[in-house]
Amino acid sequence: MAAIKNYLSAKPIIIVAIVTALSLLGDSMLYIALPIYWETAGLESIWQVGVLLSINRFIRLPFNPFAGWIYKHISLKAGLIIAVLLGGFTTIGYGVFEGFAAWVILRALWGIAWSFFRIGGLSVVAVYAENNKRGSSMGLYNGLYRTGSLVGMLVGGLLVPILGLSTVSIAFGLLSLLGLPLMLSSKINQVEETPGKIDTMAEEKPFIGRTANKAVIIVSGFLIAMLYQGIVTSTMSSLIEHFYGESISIWNVVVSVTFLSGLIQAVRWTWEPFLGKTVGHWSDGASGRLPIFIVSLIFAGGVFGLVSAKLPLWLWIAVTLLVMAGATILSTILDTIALDTAKTANVVSFLTVYTIFQDVGAALGPAISYIVIQLDAGFTFLYWGGSFILLILAAIWTVLAKRFNTFIRKEIYESY
Repeated sequence: MAAIKNYLSAKPIIIVAIVTALSLLGDSMLYIALPIYWETAGLESIWQVGVLLSINRFIRLPFNPFAGWIYKHISLKAGLIIAVLLGGFTTIGYGVFEGFAAWVILRALWGIAWSFFRIGGLSVVAVYAENNKRGSSMGLYNGLYRTGSLVGMLVGGLLVPILGLSTVSIAFGLLSLLGLPLMLSSKINQVEETPGKIDTMAEEKPFIGRTANKAVIIVSGFLIAMLYQGIVTSTMSSLIEHFYGESISIWNVVVSVTFLSGLIQAVRWTWEPFLGKTVGHWSDGASGRLPIFIVSLIFAGGVFGLVSAKLPLWLWIAVTLLVMAGATILSTILDTIALDTAKTANVVSFLTVYTIFQDVGAALGPAISYIVIQLDAGFTFLYWGGSFILLILAAIWTVLAKRFNTFIRKEIYESY
């Protein structure tokens, strides 16, 4: 009986995660292919790549509050259907249209789609996850939807040099639209709480309900998104090309920069469903989430800057995989802390603010990156600066934990 109950509560989370994964195919592929094949998209300069990889995030800044308002007046299911349609048709558009102006519009539309995906997806986890299993549910959701990035980066990095950017984009767009029948057949919000009713569940709790602590969570989301979603994702291909050339020999097999970059980043999405769920399960334990989060910040700060060092290729890949592991752990735990906090406030409202600041960080990442890497030792400044930020966050969260002499413990959210 318990197993059936767990499955039924997780099923909506799984469906939304799979639908989101399908829609991420084209977007993730661009981070690998566009920095190398930007001319085939009709672009005229490399700076336009930075703009296009950022504009979808910048457009979410004004749109996220509007998306949150819409979700208070429609069901989660309806909002996610809108996201699927926008995501599928914009990805097809990458293969149909050329030129900077057309791509700005397409990337802006994808940004709107992701606003619906992100707010809707987090809200589904908040509604359907059991209170004492929120960490593992968050890890499951993050892990499953990021398999879309796995396929997009790996398959896209392999096929774009062979089939071309246009053909791969259209194929990924059609695959994205397969999420439509999944959403239409789902029972999300047909009987369950509507977003408007979710907001009535708010109950202020000590520690995680205070304004200062909400601000720390939001700022942490901003910085971690900037470093991992913005800087690492958008500069990996350029970094490999800078240090090791456009073609790399691995075990006497020559591979392209895009394929190696896609392979490295795809490894993260391979372990994401397992590592994310495991870490989330650990954070559900009696010790709470903060000890794991602080240790992870220190670990991540120690390895982040090493990515910019000219190491032997095998060692550089190993360091980069450690950075990816840090990204999985930090994002899973911080998202779960945000869900804990959302349960003490208006769920959709707080998750909307949290998402906005994540988007600001993710949007600034590529733009800052492509400015800084033009400087001498630009990659060094970029990545060691990221290490410094992560260590500062570790210090802040350590002080926060000591100041309030408490952690986000299991018994806190079991009382909701």
